[in-house]
Formats: sequence, structure tokens, C-alpha cells
Amino acid sequence: MGDIRELIRAERLDLIELLATLTPAQWATPSLCGGWTVQDVAAHLAWAPVTPMTQTMGHLVRAGFRINKASAEMTRRQAQRGTDEILAQLRDNARTGALPSGVPVAAGMVEALVHAIDIRRPLGLATPISTEAFRPAADTSVGMRWPLTALVGGNARKRIAGVRLVAQGHDWSYGDGPEVTASGEAVLRLLNGRAVERSELTGPGADLLASRL
Repeated sequence: MGDIRELIRAERLDLIELLATLTPAQWATPSLCGGWTVQDVAAHLAWAPVTPMTQTMGHLVRAGFRINKASAEMTRRQAQRGTDEILAQLRDNARTGALPSGVPVAAGMVEALVHAIDIRRPLGLATPISTEAFRPAADTSVGMRWPLTALVGGNARKRIAGVRLVAQGHDWSYGDGPEVTASGEAVLRLLNGRAVERSELTGPGADLLASRL
């Protein structure tokens, strides 16, 4: 897992470099995470890896064990600490390699890449994704089980059932059926419950897949 940890660290440092340049208006920009700003997403990335499990469970209990509600409440509170504290914690996470308790290392790759997309895309910025980082993130996204699937709009395998999804330029595919090709970024968005436009999908299975999104 050493290589994946280094890839996660590189993704984290790249995002930190971007965040450090943002204006207050950009921090306040709505992200791809419904109801979350760029600052909210960054705060989640900063403190999710270091929040004690006891504290997380307390939020879950108060939220009636609704995972998304508990996550949103924690994130809003953490975002209020301000951008300087957020950046400081993100830098510390990159240094230590901290990951949320009980989360597989490969899931940390998913979080790093997908939340970078959540931040960059609404700001009009492309998310560069290496094949080395894409493959473990895509494989983990497809294999994700409950309760993690509750955070990404449901089971990705059901979403793409009956088609063969191909990530352009990454030598990665999953499934059987009529082929659907999309960019690596679009594939990660699709697998993790983010919006994907019909125009981003090509191939004989594109209409079928788009009808489910």
C-alpha cells in the first residue's frame, strides 16, 4: 500500500497548492457536493481523517443514524474554523498520511480524487488524473459497499449494470454489454454519484446509461 499512500499524498499536496490561491469568493463557491461549498469540502477533507470515532458516532446518534446528515453537520461546524486552519490541517494530513478510521487505504484515493473534482470543476478548473491514481480509485468505487455507498448516491455497480464502462486514456473498463466511453474524470463522477451530462458519454450504451443518471 506504500505506493497508494504516496499517490494520495501527491493528490493532497496538489489540492493544497490550489486552495492556498483561492479568493474568498472561490472558497464560497458551491461544490459538486449538494449543499456544500468549496470551503465545506476542504474542511471535510481536513478533519474527516482525524476525527475520533467516538465523536463521529455521537454525531450519528444525534442525526438518527442518517450518515449524510451527520456528515453535513460535522462539516459545517468544521468549516467555521476558517481557511487558515483548514489549510494547516490539510498540510498535516499530507505529512502524516492520516485516513479516516476503518477506511481502506484505496478509499482514501477515491476521497482525494473525487473531492478534488468536487472543488475544481465548479471553479472551471480541470482535474489532472494519472492512470496510477485513477485505477485504484475506479476499482474501489465500483466495489464500494454499504454504508459508504450511502455517501455517493447508491451502488455504482447497479448504476452501470448492463453496459461496459470504459475510461478513455486509462486502460480501464468494467462490466459487460454495449460500450460507454467517458473521460477518467467523468467516470469517477459517475461512479460516485456526481452529475454527468449525456454529452460526456459516447458509444452504443450511452443512451441507456444516461437514462439512469
